[in-house]
Amino acid sequence: MDLGSKASINRLKLSTFKLNTLLTITKAINANLSTEELLERYEEILREDLNIGKILIFKFDKTWHLILSSGCSDEIIKRIDVEKDLLEDHTEISFITASPNPTLRVFDNIIPVFNNNIPIAFVLIGDIDEEKEGVSPTIKHLHFIQTLSNIIVVAIENIRLYKDSLEQEALKKELEMASKMQSMLIPDRSTLPNNDKILVSTFYHPHFEVGGDYYDFIRLNEDEFGFCIADVSGKGISAALLMSNFQANLRALFTTDIPLPDFVRKLNERVMASAKGEKFITIFIAKYNYKTHILEYINAGHNPPIFYNMEKKEMLFLRDGCVGMGMLDEIPTLKSGSLKIDQKSKLFCYTDGLVELVDEDGISFGTEELEKNLTNDKDIDENINTIIKKQKILEGHASIFDDISIIGIEFYS
Repeated sequence: MDLGSKASINRLKLSTFKLNTLLTITKAINANLSTEELLERYEEILREDLNIGKILIFKFDKTWHLILSSGCSDEIIKRIDVEKDLLEDHTEISFITASPNPTLRVFDNIIPVFNNNIPIAFVLIGDIDEEKEGVSPTIKHLHFIQTLSNIIVVAIENIRLYKDSLEQEALKKELEMASKMQSMLIPDRSTLPNNDKILVSTFYHPHFEVGGDYYDFIRLNEDEFGFCIADVSGKGISAALLMSNFQANLRALFTTDIPLPDFVRKLNERVMASAKGEKFITIFIAKYNYKTHILEYINAGHNPPIFYNMEKKEMLFLRDGCVGMGMLDEIPTLKSGSLKIDQKSKLFCYTDGLVELVDEDGISFGTEELEKNLTNDKDIDENINTIIKKQKILEGHASIFDDISIIGIEFYS
């Protein structure tokens, strides 16, 4: 057999090997092999079939980290800084045997791997027998190694993205369940007082699936009911967990017999024990007696509710109270407020997510807009609906960045 025929046969064998290798790797990827198994196959091909003796793969996943090391000492690996040594200068295949960096000179080539024009990995390779005569295997098979490296790294990246999507989907379902559970803590509108003495209207809109806002109504006896609106500092799951704990404590402690100041002090102790000073809760809490028409309240650092006497056309803010729950181990001063409601009136309570909204001109909604929408003869339910529509809250207003809760009470006395 002449040399030309022999060379042709060798080229055919090599081409067949490369084709079969790529086919095998593709089947392995389609079989959903793990990242570890794919790297094991990759290492086996480079070391045993192509005689590549040194292999390092650095991959980006939030930070750069090593996912494969073969034939390299820990000392070499420690001296490689991906961002300094690789990211800045190596945007395509590089021969680095003459690199000014002595650490990189132990390798022959750097193969960057890109995904959507973003570098996601760097493959460093070197020979087993660097003194052997003939064409270096890293040169002879370089483009094949590059193709194989791209396929493997992108497959590993897709595995990561798939796992992330599964985790995100699982988290989404958990948040949906948490949202349903939290909504059970908020009284259904059909259970709210609505009789010939008062009408209660409410609105609840968490910024995320779960939130740190809360309101409640508790019937204390036939002539008296208690209610509150509260807001945990911060948002999201941690705020929701603290609020659910707060709701349990509030319902356990709130009775006819306990004076409001004592009740608030006990609540503060419970919040301090739960939050450890890392979060606090602002709350407006009150009792209303149908017979005496007396509203007794404490405002613990919350936005002052707006009270509007519809007959006298007078408005006032309910500010008497103390610092928020969980701000201090002991409340230094506490003043409860009292109001006799003997004429037709409206009370509007809200969390700060409502007044922190800004319009297209960057102007905060503020309490002035609330006052304009409340100081009229329309019923409280209509007032609340007007505010919600005007601020496009249910339409996903771009400036909403906090939970929004509202309690409106209309007194018919």
